[in-house]
Amino acid sequence: MIDAVIFDMDGLLIDSEPFWRKAQVIAFKTVGVDLTKADMAMTMGRRIDEVVEHWYHERPWEGKSQKDIETLIVDEVIRLIKQEGQPRSGVMATLDYFKQLGLPMAVASSSSMEIINAVVDALDIRTYFNELFSAEHETHGKPHPGVFITTAQHLNVPPHKCLVFEDSPSGVLSAKAAKMMCIAVPEPEIKNHAFVQTADIILDSLEELNESVLKELPS
Repeated sequence: MIDAVIFDMDGLLIDSEPFWRKAQVIAFKTVGVDLTKADMAMTMGRRIDEVVEHWYHERPWEGKSQKDIETLIVDEVIRLIKQEGQPRSGVMATLDYFKQLGLPMAVASSSSMEIINAVVDALDIRTYFNELFSAEHETHGKPHPGVFITTAQHLNVPPHKCLVFEDSPSGVLSAKAAKMMCIAVPEPEIKNHAFVQTADIILDSLEELNESVLKELPS
């Protein structure tokens, strides 16, 4: 039985992954680090401080601090969200569906609260959620389960009665490590990723969600 629904944000509620890629390319270029799309796919779904730390370890630079690079990335992402942000296909119908069922809903994201707030306001979906929570408040980001476990605690719902919607491999792994049900909605190129395949159900789009799909979840 589902007693609460928890949504990832980037790449699931909003097609923000292109914003993150563009912002990372711009920011890292300022310190001579050129990232490819494949490079950025490796860190998809992780907190931006962990992403920056990863690339600093792999390709050390001088001239700007890691915090400087984080700030450049976040500022550019927020600018793009405000200018171009749109809900992904099926998002509004999905939120309306669970609202009609009377289930509490939350966002649990690797992004900062600053970005979470920018997204829910740009998409005008703030009123759907009982809780907005960022992994910036956790010791570890996804794939550690902390962000989902804490969100469930804030909702006062046991983890095994929470349904998580995720799009990234690290996010799916995080949800399953938290002992939650998980529906993955990945991009086609990562649909067969081993971590994505651990989800209880995999959809091509939230437009596919219906009562029959939910009945396939473990009881």
